[in-house]
Amino acid sequence: MKIVVGGQVEKKKIQDLINEIDPSIETVVKSDLDAAMVMKTGQADYYFGACHTGGGGALAMAIALIGRDKCETVSMPGKKPNEEKVIEAVKAGKKAFGFTGDHAETAVPMIVKAIKSNS
Repeated sequence: MKIVVGGQVEKKKIQDLINEIDPSIETVVKSDLDAAMVMKTGQADYYFGACHTGGGGALAMAIALIGRDKCETVSMPGKKPNEEKVIEAVKAGKKAFGFTGDHAETAVPMIVKAIKSNS
């Protein structure tokens, strides 16, 4: 599995969290545009991104290039990640996940667990 990390904040932190959870997952950090292009061309399986709102800078390029139907805002300011909704999003075929930087420690493990359970 390959996950590309984009978004506006916490890219290295997100990459480190993924690698701590499962070192066998290949990760690469890119700019928003490059990360979305990697997804569009099928060079990565999933996209994780963080910004200050959870959906703006974290997912804007992914939404533009792979479509809103493949993207999910996992958290926003004042709205923590919800494991049930993450599981539903993965089962629905979502491939790009956005969240706020301050929720990375909660969101990343939830998303990775849901993806691995759905495989």
